[in-house]
Amino acid sequence: MESTQRRDELALGLLGANYADLTPVQRSVVDLMAAETPTGLAPALADGRTAWDRLADRMAKVGGSWTFLGGFALIMFGWIAVNLLLARWAFDPFPFIFLNLVLSTLAAVQAPVILMSQNRQAARDRQAAEHDYRVNLRAELEIMRLHDRLRLSEGQLQRIEAALAVSPPAPRTP
Repeated sequence: MESTQRRDELALGLLGANYADLTPVQRSVVDLMAAETPTGLAPALADGRTAWDRLADRMAKVGGSWTFLGGFALIMFGWIAVNLLLARWAFDPFPFIFLNLVLSTLAAVQAPVILMSQNRQAARDRQAAEHDYRVNLRAELEIMRLHDRLRLSEGQLQRIEAALAVSPPAPRTP
C-alpha cells in the first residue's frame, strides 16, 4: 500500500497527473522511481539472435566493408585480366558471361541478407531509443524532485534566518 501511495504522490507531484492518466512509459518510469531501482539495460536489447541471424549480420558487415570492396575489385580485375591474357584459352572469354552470372548471384544473395540485418538493427535501435527515453524521463523527474526539495530547504533556511534575526542574542557567560 505504501508503494502505491508513493507512486500516486510522485505522479501527481512531478507530472501533475493521476497515475491512472499517465502513458505506459510514464507509468513505468514512476514505478521505477517509487521502487528506487536503477534503470538497467532493457532485457530486449540482449542478444537473442539465432545462428542464421548472426550469420546474416556477419555477412552484411563483411559485404559493407572497404576490405570486401577492395578484395572484390581485385578479384574482378584479376578475372578480367586473366581471361584477356589467355585470349583463346580463356575460361570466361569476353564479354565475361560467367562473371556476370557470379555477380548477379552475389547481388541476389547479398541484398536480402543486408536488408534482414538492417531490419534487425532498426528494431534494436527502436528499443534502445525507448530505453534512452525512459532513462532521460526518469532523470528529468529526479531533477525536478531534487529541485523541489532544494526549494523547500531554502524556504526552511530563510525561516530559520528570520527567526534568528528577530530573537536577541544569547547572553555570554564568562
